[in-house]
Amino acid sequence: MSSPDPAVVLLDIEGTTTPIDFVLRTLFPYARQRVGDFLREHHSDEATETDLAKAWDEYRADAGNADCPPWRDRQDLAQAAAYFRWLIDKDRKSPALKSLQGRIWQQGYDEGHLNGEVYPDVPGALQRWKSEGRRVAIYSSGSVLAQKLLFRTTVHGDLTTYLDAHFDTVVGAKRETASYTRIAESLSTSPSTILFVSDIAAELDAAANAGMRTALSIRPGMMEPGDNSPHPIAHTLDEALPPSARS
Repeated sequence: MSSPDPAVVLLDIEGTTTPIDFVLRTLFPYARQRVGDFLREHHSDEATETDLAKAWDEYRADAGNADCPPWRDRQDLAQAAAYFRWLIDKDRKSPALKSLQGRIWQQGYDEGHLNGEVYPDVPGALQRWKSEGRRVAIYSSGSVLAQKLLFRTTVHGDLTTYLDAHFDTVVGAKRETASYTRIAESLSTSPSTILFVSDIAAELDAAANAGMRTALSIRPGMMEPGDNSPHPIAHTLDEALPPSARS
């Protein structure tokens, strides 16, 4: 029995819709450079206070690491900023960091210092899928706010008009099968009707275990997998779900 034609396309961001270099060489350095000033300017904001409280709790588990910078006083913003920079350097999937970064980036987008970047094939694929009656969702370790800012500010215009839902690690870790089950439940559909596209095989394994269809994104500069890859290879989003998939 053949798999149902995907009614939903679920997309990763880094290495799937957006060059990894944009995240590593633009977004992360931007947040790293400005985190100290941002904390000083916004430490009394409710959202920042929440992020600091969560980060303080996370720090207790990290304090034993030899390279972790000291944060001895909860009110010391300079030490807090050093800890956040350490988390950025480690590419940690810290909820506190992801939330704080999202607002730092929001300021950058609002001030015109940042613009979202996507691969050239992305706008056309999103538009086509919507015209075919499919829903399109994003699942990334970056916060929902960060996702929306990226897709709203591309040189191709506001691409959020093609996106129906956004998921971050609030729904669960990206390498856990239960996360994909929750996403399907949130979308009120069977996992078998969802195609998940990512450049990380372990994420695709988790999605496949939940019953989703998968495609492994291989963008320019990435290593091609071996012939025994359990996930179909896609060099573009059109390859992940070709126009002929739905008549």
